[in-house]
Amino acid sequence: MSRRTLLKGAGVGAFTLASLAVLPRFSTPDRKQDPAACFAPDVSGSDPRFVISNWPEYIDEDDGDVKSSMTLFSERYGIDVSYVADVNDNAEFFAKVVNQLGTCQSTGRDMFVLTDWLAARMIQMGWIQKLDKAAVPNLDRNLLSSLRGADWDPGRDYSAPWQSGFTGIAYNKAKVKEVRTFDELLTRPDLRGRVSLLTEMRDTMGLALLSDGKDPSRFTDGDWDAAIDKIREARGRGQIRSFTGNEYINDLAAGNIVACTAWSGDVAAAEDENIVFVRPDEGMMIWSDNMLVPNLATHQANAQKWIDHYYDPAVAARLAAYVWYVCPVEGAQREMEKIDGSLVDNPLIFPTDDYLRATHQFMALQEFQIRQYEGDYADVSGG
Repeated sequence: MSRRTLLKGAGVGAFTLASLAVLPRFSTPDRKQDPAACFAPDVSGSDPRFVISNWPEYIDEDDGDVKSSMTLFSERYGIDVSYVADVNDNAEFFAKVVNQLGTCQSTGRDMFVLTDWLAARMIQMGWIQKLDKAAVPNLDRNLLSSLRGADWDPGRDYSAPWQSGFTGIAYNKAKVKEVRTFDELLTRPDLRGRVSLLTEMRDTMGLALLSDGKDPSRFTDGDWDAAIDKIREARGRGQIRSFTGNEYINDLAAGNIVACTAWSGDVAAAEDENIVFVRPDEGMMIWSDNMLVPNLATHQANAQKWIDHYYDPAVAARLAAYVWYVCPVEGAQREMEKIDGSLVDNPLIFPTDDYLRATHQFMALQEFQIRQYEGDYADVSGG
């Protein structure tokens, strides 16, 4: 059984990769740490264990005689994995660990899997340990080129993408003609009152900036003001029905909305032939959930073995066949032919070069920008 089957059975919207919450405010500079000073001795050699916090239903499982990728890891390295599915929301998870991280205390975990913006903030705060690149050769060898050089971790010295996804447009083709641009969502008369945008600021505003011809990875306050004003005006005209989390899929299928900003994995999981994911003409956003080794992790070597294991293309293909999100590992597409040939050419799992050329990442924000931009967006989406 694949993850998308489980999601469909749970009403599709049970879980999502991108957090729906506003980033918690960091207003105390003394919470910053020096990861070189806030570390624990690595006991991996004498204690073959590993504790990871990840999102629910985000890893394949044993199925009869077919062993899961985690079982293969444990058998290969003799490491006992404690896989804890307690990351239901980035901000919620942050609240669980902020006091420990901010005071150089152990979280009891060797790895987190968190979305770009929170991963960036934790790295900025000095809460994440630097990876030993010699211990993760598959990461440098096989990471997709489009995911290299993130602004917040240019050399991927602290992070390794677990899975990725796109933010674009979805529409119900049984209810409305094709929607090709973000501006159509905000202006087309036949869509009025039947459009939803995502509550996640970086996804929606990334598309808004692209629609103005701006680069979401490098924009000015003036660019931001123009983009947010455009959304504010559209909401004032009644064009936008709501700002939502991933519950938009159910509304889209039911016809309560007919077009929206959307995450690629949700559309893939829906298995509804009338719901179409569109790469906007102006481009789309790409994001990742990232593997991070927190300060005071006591099994760093085992965590790095985990990263290297999942950057083996054969292992990555096994995982991708279950979760149905963008696989970040070069070579996994070839390996997928041995697992499920129907998935080999699915662009939402293995995007083409053309698909990837249309993707953009959101700029890493400083503290003052977080307060300003999240506040502006909350005023528009909540008003």
